[in-house]
Amino acid sequence: MAKRSPDDSWAARVPAGEWGAVSRKRVAVTSPQTRMALATRRGGPGPLTPLDAETLARARGMRRRQLRIAAVTLLGAAVLLVGLPVLLDVVPRGIRLGDMPVVWLAVAVLPYPLLALLAHLQLRRAERVERRGTERDTAAGRR
Repeated sequence: MAKRSPDDSWAARVPAGEWGAVSRKRVAVTSPQTRMALATRRGGPGPLTPLDAETLARARGMRRRQLRIAAVTLLGAAVLLVGLPVLLDVVPRGIRLGDMPVVWLAVAVLPYPLLALLAHLQLRRAERVERRGTERDTAAGRR
């Protein structure tokens, strides 16, 4: 095979009349959805709305309560993930359920529903904090 020069590309070999004018310029091709998503990101964040002292205090309190809930959830996840190896060390390895050792089932099945339950509880508690805050605002006529 003969050596090719850098200008010996496909575009250079095709006669201009056969495929139309061939441009050497590279063009990024994206879907319309990608273009729309990129267009919305280019604008940056919208203008910040200044909060009065009372609203700022309520927002900080709500954030503090939600962070406390998140810390409890993380603690629960840590207890689950650290406690599982301890539990597996306590369970005798010879116990089987069918052909599978119980230890394997505990590793493969047990953590995931418990983690999903923790996530569900975290979401519900965080939403309850927000709902209570907005209910108080509505009752006080602040919204």
